[in-house]
Amino acid sequence: MSKLNIDQKTIFDRCSDKKADFLIPDYQRPYAWEYAECQTLWEDIFNFAFPDNDYSRFDSDSDEYFLGPIVTFVNDDKKMEVIDGQQRLTTLMLLLRAFYEKFGMMQDDNSKKTRENLEKCIWKTDEFGTPDKTRLKIDSEVATDNDKEQFVNILKSGIASDDMKSNYANNYRFFQKQINDFLQKFPSYFSYLPTRILNNCILLPIEAESQDTALRIFSTLNDRGLPLSDADIFKAQFYKYYTKKGGKDNFIKRWKALEEQTSKIFHPITGTPMDELFTRYMYYERACQKIKSSTTEALRKFYEKDSYALLKKDKTLDDLESLCDFWNDISNQDKERFNEAVLRRLYVLNYAPNGMWNYFTSVYFMQNKDANGKLDDAKFCAFLTKITAFIWTYAIVNPGVNALRTPVYAEMVNLIEGKSVEFTDFKFEPATVKSMLNNYYFSNSRPITKSMLTWWAFHDENQPLLSLESVYEIEHIFARKRQENESSLSNSGKLESLGNKVLLEKKINIRASDYRFTDKIKYYKGFTNDKGQYKEGTKIIELQGIANNKSDYTEADIDSRQETIIDSFIEFLKQNNLTK
Repeated sequence: MSKLNIDQKTIFDRCSDKKADFLIPDYQRPYAWEYAECQTLWEDIFNFAFPDNDYSRFDSDSDEYFLGPIVTFVNDDKKMEVIDGQQRLTTLMLLLRAFYEKFGMMQDDNSKKTRENLEKCIWKTDEFGTPDKTRLKIDSEVATDNDKEQFVNILKSGIASDDMKSNYANNYRFFQKQINDFLQKFPSYFSYLPTRILNNCILLPIEAESQDTALRIFSTLNDRGLPLSDADIFKAQFYKYYTKKGGKDNFIKRWKALEEQTSKIFHPITGTPMDELFTRYMYYERACQKIKSSTTEALRKFYEKDSYALLKKDKTLDDLESLCDFWNDISNQDKERFNEAVLRRLYVLNYAPNGMWNYFTSVYFMQNKDANGKLDDAKFCAFLTKITAFIWTYAIVNPGVNALRTPVYAEMVNLIEGKSVEFTDFKFEPATVKSMLNNYYFSNSRPITKSMLTWWAFHDENQPLLSLESVYEIEHIFARKRQENESSLSNSGKLESLGNKVLLEKKINIRASDYRFTDKIKYYKGFTNDKGQYKEGTKIIELQGIANNKSDYTEADIDSRQETIIDSFIEFLKQNNLTK
């Protein structure tokens, strides 16, 4: 079991400790606190130390103000790497330095004592307790923070010149102004505020025995922003590798570009956009290592093998950039990179019942891209078509993304070995699939429902490509309200059949009262409202055809369309050689 040292301490006790040697490590995010956060901190501690603007109402023996936890671990260089609390700790150091700067010329006994206490928190001391003003108690190595040198310089000199525009400088100047204002208002009690901050504001230092433990604690404690991600840890390994090669600045530039691009492309439910990029690349590396096991390691566990050996290769960052560009062009529906057929299939996969296709497609791209990072459109289109047929069917026959791992992981390895994707051991029996489709309850809450409707919409070759930015919902052509009022369907369960459902733009808002098919037609086709405004109809070609060619939509239409969709899907499986 991991050991933890947890002991509530005042700011003075924590920072004046001779063992206090804080390091904001390279994998941390840049300092991000701004005016709003600093103002809140100042107001909170001032109101605590001077209740109702009255210094005498403070009880120095019992009053405490809790500032939050500081999670650290001692690294190989005996420095305390800060995992949680770096924003808070950095800001406190700026605040203490601003106080010290103001106490520099004050000679009264209280001021001298306060100044000495502040010195012990900001600088390391020798064995006699004398501060060494060349050795700070805190340092920053944040790889992507171009302003970190300003932080160190401010702490050393106590000066933030007007040409410094960093958050460090802005916040330091903010505290200087607040301290000046406070001194003007309470000149006789000036020493009380920093003393009460040092002695009565409480931190909760949590010292873990390892980085892993510290990160787990952070993930548990932190509810005020994003915890350190796996990608932050990977960034540190890259940073060290490229620094040794003399390419630190170029790496930082490339990493920032990746972060910016991934934030526009990926929107994962858990983890960061950069984590998602590393995940997609992991599946390629797993396949290269011939790993077919359905048990997938955690992201950081995979990359940390052999002391992060994979992250100490030039090709890895090159590959990540290439993979990111590929998915960026997919998200932008880039017609210069992909032909119409490929973009149509990618659109359908965007509505897949699970996310496995993203990893499968990433492996395909990494293995088959040419020197310019491009794919053969015809071969890529065939691949996308086949995995659509397989994934859709597997979601019906063997629901659950975990079940999909076994066949897909094996095919990922086949891709690396130069083999075509065949799913040889996982062919489907057409009669079984047809029976399951006919008896499946296609409720709107099941992802496969929208998957099937999207596939069916694009089964029509006349269906134009739709924008990924447009939101589509599931429309009941024969409305539920109509069944409630008329009970004209022999089985109300047919309301949820594929034959009665179609994609429809979310922006086309059909009123609940317009439940009859004759009322709905105008929304499908487009119409001019009472204000003379034209309301555009649907871009779903099949629904346009239904609206133009039918005066009513009946149970017979539902049954006929249901049969057509299912028969077409079975034929789709056969065309892709996925049937027994």
